[in-house]
Formats: sequence, structure tokens, C-alpha cells
Amino acid sequence: MTSFVIAVDGPAASGKGTVATRLGRELGLPVLDTGLLYRAVGVLTQGAGEDPDDPAAAAAIATLLTAERLEDPALRTRAAGELASRVAIHAGVRAALLDFQRAFAHQPGGAVLDGRDIGTVICPEAPAKLYVTATPEVRAGRRWKQLTGQGEVVSFDDVLADIHRRDARDGGRDNAPMRRADDAALLDTTEMSIEHAADAARRIVEAARARWEKSRSG
Repeated sequence: MTSFVIAVDGPAASGKGTVATRLGRELGLPVLDTGLLYRAVGVLTQGAGEDPDDPAAAAAIATLLTAERLEDPALRTRAAGELASRVAIHAGVRAALLDFQRAFAHQPGGAVLDGRDIGTVICPEAPAKLYVTATPEVRAGRRWKQLTGQGEVVSFDDVLADIHRRDARDGGRDNAPMRRADDAALLDTTEMSIEHAADAARRIVEAARARWEKSRSG
């Protein structure tokens, strides 16, 4: 691989998005939150009056997705997250978004991608892979704070139920299930501050980059 790709995978609210953003800023690499692709497909499918659980309808929307659609603030809501998990199980949706993600990853110099199947399906050859996780309760607390900070009215228990439901759906789907790649470094952020998690991720990536550069020069 000629581009230095950093694959950051993990479940919802694990901290992977923050870690990916920090890595991109520190290393001067573009960052793609691939979850926004699925959120956009879900929101657009529902907005078009179609059923997000209909594989054909969702896949048709996915083929028309453009980068501009990812700027919509509506993609950050709790409802959008639920829709994303529903459309992500469709093989046709995942296939339609595959080239989008790989093209982003393989741009000159490299990139950082965060999602659930980056290190296993999208970029299995990525030189640096992290699997970021935390306990469901901690993740629910983070997501609850985020949502209420955006003005949404939702209980912690409902958010925790969402987390458990999404974990089961994302990890149990037949097509590209969420799992840790065999060669991905595990980063458990349960007891970590944002700064601690970002620093740990940076050190993991720096070691991976050193190995990658050595293999290229050798």
C-alpha cells in the first residue's frame, strides 16, 4: 500500500470519532467518519418516503450519495444513528458505499477512516489499525451527554437500550459485521479521558508508521 491509511473501528460512542479526528489533525491527514455515510443513507431514504428496512430502496439512495450530503446537522441526531444501523445491514448499501470509502482512503499521503469494518473490509491492508471500545454503560453516558447537549430530550436508559440494540445489530449482521481485526490494536477508553485516549492512539499509530516505513524501505 502506497498510502498510509489509519483504520479506526469500534462500536457507537466508544470514542473512535474523537480519536480519528485528533489523529487526522496531528498527522495532517484527512478524516472520514464513515458512519455519516450510513446515517445519510438512512435519513435520505426515510425522507424520500421509502422504508429504511427495504434493501432495494436503501441501496438505490446509497448509489446517489455525495460528499455534500455529509454536512447536514440532522445526521448527528439519535434518530439518524438508529436509521444508520438499519440500512447498514443491507449488502447493497454497503457495496454502493465501498468505492466511496476506498477512494477516500487511497488519496495521496493517506487518510484516517473511522467506522465498524474499516480494518476488516474497507482497508484490510491498512498499515495502522485500532479497535476502540468501552463498556456499554460508559458509551451510553457519553452519547446521552452529546444528545442532551444538542437539545434532544432522551433518558439515559433509552440511550443505553439503543447502544445494546445497535451493538447486537452491527455485530450480528451477515454482511461485514463489526469486529476487531486480528491485527488491530485494542484501545479500551472506558477509564480514559479524551486526552489520554488520543495520546494512546497516537503512540499506537506512530509505532505502526515506523514499521510501515521500514517495510517500504527494506
